[in-house]
This record gives sequence, C-alpha cells and structure tokens, in this order.
Amino acid sequence: MKTILITGGAGFIGSNFILYFLENNKDTHIVNLDKLTYAGDITNTKEVKNNPSYTFVEGDICNRELLEDLFNKYSFSGVIHFAAESHVDNSIKNPSAFIDTNITGTFNLIDVAKAYWMDGPNQIKTGFEAARFHHISTDEVYGTLGETGLFTEQTPYAPNSPYSASKASSDFIVRSYFHTYGLNVITTNCSNNYGPKQHNEKLIPTIIRKAISGENIPIYGDGKNIRDWLYVLDHCKGIELVYKKGKAGETYNIGGRNERDNLCIVKTICEILDNVKPSKKSYKEQITFVKDRPGHDFRYAIDANKLEKELGWKADENFETGIKKTIEWYLNKYNNK
Repeated sequence: MKTILITGGAGFIGSNFILYFLENNKDTHIVNLDKLTYAGDITNTKEVKNNPSYTFVEGDICNRELLEDLFNKYSFSGVIHFAAESHVDNSIKNPSAFIDTNITGTFNLIDVAKAYWMDGPNQIKTGFEAARFHHISTDEVYGTLGETGLFTEQTPYAPNSPYSASKASSDFIVRSYFHTYGLNVITTNCSNNYGPKQHNEKLIPTIIRKAISGENIPIYGDGKNIRDWLYVLDHCKGIELVYKKGKAGETYNIGGRNERDNLCIVKTICEILDNVKPSKKSYKEQITFVKDRPGHDFRYAIDANKLEKELGWKADENFETGIKKTIEWYLNKYNNK
C-alpha cells in the first residue's frame, strides 16, 4: 500500500479531499499533518478517524525535523500540500504568520521531499520514479481583473495582499524545484471554494450564521466585488485528477464558472433561508455595508479550459445547486450545537 502525505487536512478543503480520496483510493494510506490552528478542526475528519488507511499527526510544516522523521517513517510516495494561512483580513493584521507558513513551511516541505526522493538534480531514487509533490494554490496570486477577461495559466502574477503575495512566493518555490532539480511537481490554482466544513470566518458561513442568529450581515464596501465560486467537492475531484494525470511541472487552474458579486451571494442565501427557515421578516433586512478592506481585489474569474480539455474535468455543481447543499449542511451544524 502506498502512503501519501497531506498537509492541512483538518482544514476546509483538505478535510473534504481526504474523505473523498480515501473513498475512491482503497490502496492508499493517508497521513494527515495539521498544526490545528484556529482554521483546523480535527472533527472535520471524524468520518475517517478509525479508518486503518488514515493517520493523523499534529504538527507544523515549519518544523523540518518533524517532516524528515515522517518521511523516514512512512516513506511517502506523494505529497498534496494544502496547509496555508489563508484569510486575507488576518494577513493584513499579521503578515508574519503568512510568511512563516506559506513560504518557509512550503520550502521546508518540498526540500525534504526532494532530499528523500532524489540523489541529486534529475537523479530520482529507485522506487520513487512516480513520486509527486502537488501544491495547492489560489487565483489570488494573479491579482485583480476588470469587468472582462479571465485568469489563465499564463496570466502574470500580481498579488495585492500579504496573503496572495505569500502564496505567489510559494508557487515560485515549487516551480523552481521542477526547473532546477527536476522534481516531479504540479500546481493547481483554484477560485473561491464554498461548501461543508468551511471555517466560520469565511463569507458564506458568516452570512448563514449571522442571518439565523438575527445579527447584521456585514458586506464589504458596496458589495460589487466579484468572485468565481467553486463547490469544494468539484475542487477535490479536480485535485485528484491533476495529482494522478497532470503533466509534471505544469499548472492547472480550477474554477467553477460561477461568477457572482458579494451582494448577489448574500441575497441568494437570504432568499433560500426565507423559504427553508422563515423568520418574521426577510433576512435581507439584516444586510449591512461596512468599510471596505484595504487592497480589496475587484474581480477574480478563472478559465478552466486547460483542465477541462486536457484532463476531462468538469464541475458537477453550479452555484444554485451547490449553495442549497451548503446551506443545508450549515443549518444542521448550527441547529445541533
């Protein structure tokens, strides 16, 4: 049985991926390394905690000695690297944590993988010919779009926040290990994810939570900022496909083709809640506008043509179907507290 390392697997996307991947890959043992910061929740993987093909390790990717010990113990044949500080507001208040985890942590991880899998540049150790390092990144590294156009894999990087700058840096580190050493790496850049298990701080869980608790629903600026929304399970399917079939050294963008501005998102959620959990008045009356965040990118939108045409990926959910599943999950979560 082969063993792969997944970092950040107690977080939103990582935990969804672990559940999906274990169900579809019975011949693989997953070791989940997570620091369990505020954004990591061990209960996100409760469905597999007794699965003999799953092992959880609490630890930090900035701890190189720990990484070396894990590689020596489990002889990983692959790494899928989710672990990252990812909240833009937090990166504005405390950028140093983003530099440490997203840049130094990624460097430690890929450098340890290289040392374990390779004897030197373009010299792969016997038994690790198929070993692969898959780096999970974001569309925010590309900066912001105007009213038209899409991010492609050729779009120049132009990060505008400490978060996106740290992710851009980590992308370049991963790229360099392919071009300098010949390490088998691959990178995926995704659009905004939503779905079950997302941290309460993010936009969609915040809207749902504030609505049903009767609080003001805060929206930055005028609510016209646009994002391309991707249902998390569709993202997981794309990651698995790229990890298994993507071309070494390549980048693949994963997007949902579901552009919505923030005001549309909040109104859609309020309308669904008005039907499934009606209150005395429409939840829309709780919408309030707050001061915009510094450097707030206007629009993100991904062109996923490369992934669709070369590897045959296609999103199964559109925003209307995905948001209903998401609201149902959060209502169950908040009602069972």
